[in-house]
Amino acid sequence: MSETLPNFLIIGAPKAGTTSLYRYLNSHPQIFLPEKKEPHFFSFEGRSQGFNGPGQEKFMQKRVTTWADYCRLFSTVNDEIAIGEASTSYLYVPEAADRIQHYLPDVKLIAMLRQPVDRAFSNYMHHYRNGGEIILDFAEAFYAEEQRMADGWSPFWQYKSIGLYARHLQRYFDRFDREQIRVYWYDDFTADPIGVVKDIFSFLNVGDRYLPDTSKRYNVSYVKKEPRSKTIHNLLNRDNVLRSTVKRLLPQQLRQRTRNFLMKQNTAELDKPYQARLSPSIRQSLTQDYHQDILNLQDLLSKDLSAWLN
Repeated sequence: MSETLPNFLIIGAPKAGTTSLYRYLNSHPQIFLPEKKEPHFFSFEGRSQGFNGPGQEKFMQKRVTTWADYCRLFSTVNDEIAIGEASTSYLYVPEAADRIQHYLPDVKLIAMLRQPVDRAFSNYMHHYRNGGEIILDFAEAFYAEEQRMADGWSPFWQYKSIGLYARHLQRYFDRFDREQIRVYWYDDFTADPIGVVKDIFSFLNVGDRYLPDTSKRYNVSYVKKEPRSKTIHNLLNRDNVLRSTVKRLLPQQLRQRTRNFLMKQNTAELDKPYQARLSPSIRQSLTQDYHQDILNLQDLLSKDLSAWLN
């Protein structure tokens, strides 16, 4: 009996509506998506070593790293026409495109793109909400990725680099026919989700009589907690004389338990969670880092992206 394999992949970008898209597509009776969203197989095949960074101790335990385990994700396919999965790291992890071409040369690829600074800020707020971001200033965290990558942090903290879409998509256009790749835009998806979903149904050759409920958005990054004191937060997380002294005096496990306790004591639950807003001046400043890549993306996709630059 032959293996049942995906004939489409949602490759990214993270924080660009892909969770909502996954839910909408998964509700279609002719589409199969595994319960495990984001197995990340083609990004981390064969990897056993984890990543550094906050909350990453068990990161690889949640990933699928062998071909046999990946195939098992699709073992319950019945008579669905479109079989796929969604792993947003495929867009920006360099090895993913070659692995996908090797295993699934005829696969259809779907990408959803968002203005790169807006995407990076949502990515930042995702980590902030989940306790994985220790820098309270977004712009500072944006430029911290080089050191973090050198320190072995997960690629998902590459706030800046993930948004270099032209660079990432070029790998796919170099390896797959253009007819296999469909790129959508977060703003279009937000304004007309049904229109975008119907176009994807056509791309996947499934019926468009069934329309999902698109009234709910998924995985929105709301702020639910904040430090009571930013000074204490920085003392606990930034390099300083106090931390250096404690590091010399206390063993690592005791330091970690003490820090976690103090962090918890310094954290306040908000009465009303809110969705943080990005400063227009910061947005404009950081957009300059993407200027050339956005121009390259315009040429690659024949799409006017001047609104992203303004």
